[in-house]
Amino acid sequence: MTHFSWIDYLIFGGYLTASVGVGLFSARGSRSLGDYFLAGRGMNSILVAMSILAALFSGISYLAGPADVYKNGFAFAYVILAFFIATPFTAMYMLPKFYQSRFFTAYQFLEERFSLSVRLLASGLFIFRVALWLAAATYAPALALEKVTGMPLWLTILASGILTTLYTALGGMRAVIWTDVMQLIVLFGGQLVIVLVAVGKIPGGLGGVWDTAVADHRLDLSLSFSLSERVNLWAVLLAAAFLHLVQMATDQVSVQRYLTAGSLKEAQRSLWIKLWMILPVLVLFYGTGLVLYAFYKTHGDPMAAGLIAKEDQILPYFVVTQLPAGLPGLLIAAIYAASMSTISAGLNSLASATFVDFKQRLSKEAAGTQEQQVGRARLITVVYGFIVIGLAFAVSLMPGNLVESVNTVIGLVGGPLLGLFFLGMFTKRATTRGALLGCLAGFIGLLALYLYQNGMLTSVKPPLLVSFIWFSLLGTLITLGVGLLTSGRSGPSSGRHQ
Repeated sequence: MTHFSWIDYLIFGGYLTASVGVGLFSARGSRSLGDYFLAGRGMNSILVAMSILAALFSGISYLAGPADVYKNGFAFAYVILAFFIATPFTAMYMLPKFYQSRFFTAYQFLEERFSLSVRLLASGLFIFRVALWLAAATYAPALALEKVTGMPLWLTILASGILTTLYTALGGMRAVIWTDVMQLIVLFGGQLVIVLVAVGKIPGGLGGVWDTAVADHRLDLSLSFSLSERVNLWAVLLAAAFLHLVQMATDQVSVQRYLTAGSLKEAQRSLWIKLWMILPVLVLFYGTGLVLYAFYKTHGDPMAAGLIAKEDQILPYFVVTQLPAGLPGLLIAAIYAASMSTISAGLNSLASATFVDFKQRLSKEAAGTQEQQVGRARLITVVYGFIVIGLAFAVSLMPGNLVESVNTVIGLVGGPLLGLFFLGMFTKRATTRGALLGCLAGFIGLLALYLYQNGMLTSVKPPLLVSFIWFSLLGTLITLGVGLLTSGRSGPSSGRHQ
């Protein structure tokens, strides 16, 4: 298979250099924790919206979205519809809670409502989940670059992880947001080029893509209600709404961006802007899977021919074999753009949660000057960068494709975390005891289900009981149910009085 030309390497290297340059330039303004973690709380709604979208739309999405549609059809892509449920709910009912006390992290709310122990549990679960998520986001572009350049996987993982850690540690949130904006533009433009080139080589163009999708039932969606069915109508509306809420309403990666806005109204506006921005982006990216399916139905399936090992490699395979010199470098840079946005956003949020929720809250030492605090925050960012790089090497061992692996991780930890926030925000009965027991029950219950379904608790792998897409909803319900049942009849507890 054809690999990168010198032009591709030049373009790819230039893009990485530009990303690091933006981070170095942004480092000049990070002189306090408010600057470093929240960009001085002065970002406008459009930049915040673009940053949220870029942070959550990782290289996993770039590779795994089209790959999943290519293999399984468009069914999972209908999760787009659930954003019309999750976005209004977050903007109207959850976001105001975070602005009442001008928090640095989402989990400070849980201490104010319950206790320090609940805050630390929630922040710890967030750190655990996002570290795994970032490992997958690091692995995804490394997989793509290995396929198109022949570079070993370990080298590409180290390259992406170290470079992103460098500019994130130096520049803080300003570097994250400005590189997010740049990378989102490259990301969308790159995917558009892929679609235009592919459609030009398909008999009938877009009409041929549509006819192939209809004839082969690639657009079908089951209307039945079944938890074990991989995807159906109820899953993409109900279960996916909770999946989105985990990342939009309880995730420090998103909440930290809301808090960079100057006011609650600006933050809410950014959510609405993001909703209308994400629709064309997701339609394009999932639609690419249909385009690639039609293309390779005409030109021969590379998986069937043994040219690629996993469907997650279908997009980079097309890029390197079908595009002229120069474009592969730009488009693989776009894959890196998506992943570097996610990694930088996640590292900054991991550092903020660790520094604010643990070090500042638990340390009895003097806080030190603002410059010293920023220096410690940068050191924490670097430590997490190397932890994520280490975890990235284990991602390939997870069962299922990238879509299933990532959403399983989100559900396992994010579902109980969402239930914890629901207990705090929407119930008066829940106490600290109920919140802790409910969250632990949700996590342990989902983990046991996951291990059982994958044959890790039995000698023979049992039939599937619950599809990965339902994990977030199931974890939320278990946490709510156990939390309310174990809270007793006393009134709400408050972290300030325990």
